[in-house]
Amino acid sequence: MSASFALALGGGGARGLAHIHVIEALDELGIKPVAIAGSSIGAIMGAGMAAGLSGSEIREYSCSVLGRPGEVASRMWKARPGTLSEMVETGIRVSQFNIERILKVFLPEAVPATFEELKVPLKVTATDYYGHCQSVFEEGDLLTALAASAAIPAVFRPVTRGNTLYIDGGIYNPVPFDLLDGLADFTIAIDVVGAPVENDGRRPNSIDLMFGATQLMMQSITAGKLGQSQPDIFLRPPVSRFRALDFLKIDQVLAETAALKEELKQAIDEILQ
Repeated sequence: MSASFALALGGGGARGLAHIHVIEALDELGIKPVAIAGSSIGAIMGAGMAAGLSGSEIREYSCSVLGRPGEVASRMWKARPGTLSEMVETGIRVSQFNIERILKVFLPEAVPATFEELKVPLKVTATDYYGHCQSVFEEGDLLTALAASAAIPAVFRPVTRGNTLYIDGGIYNPVPFDLLDGLADFTIAIDVVGAPVENDGRRPNSIDLMFGATQLMMQSITAGKLGQSQPDIFLRPPVSRFRALDFLKIDQVLAETAALKEELKQAIDEILQ
């Protein structure tokens, strides 16, 4: 009997493009996870994998969109508020994009409308803003779940699902490996939160400080969780020099994290020995 694996993909904005190497490595080893859990970008990448897309297909799609600034601009234009009344109602706030609209125009067509249509069970984290707790979605509408999970505060508007207001799943659970306990022989967890790094001696501005402080908070949450229980494989690719919204730097992110693929293969090889 071959060993079973569950996969937890962490949040980190554009730094999570490194997850593509993980999906490719598993494909190359012929490993299909029995369950996937994801926060934020990890939930989005996990949804692609759970929908049956291969790592190379996800890479090709991501590069064809994010690698072309004109393509990104035209999709962002399509995601703008649909009507004048909607604009007036929400206010013309540049800082708060509608993440549901953005995902609708950026997700590949292969990602289905509901969790039930996925080929692999997926758990998506979000933060219940007024309920002060983590929520985990695994059924019903997939788009609102992914949007809720990726609703980075101050960048994207919170997402309403049912009567509840949600923000970024990474706030409570940056690398949700604990959601996979007991579901497989081995759990793989990938942390792409990163941490603030010095930038040529320049002082961080208020936006940098907000993102950096959030990274430190998420690092602290993950450290606390690792103190209680540990996944079988826990990897942190070198993503700290990238910002959360550096999606146009996809080529650089993939180049600088390329070693992750072999690192994961080696780690799997070691636990299977």
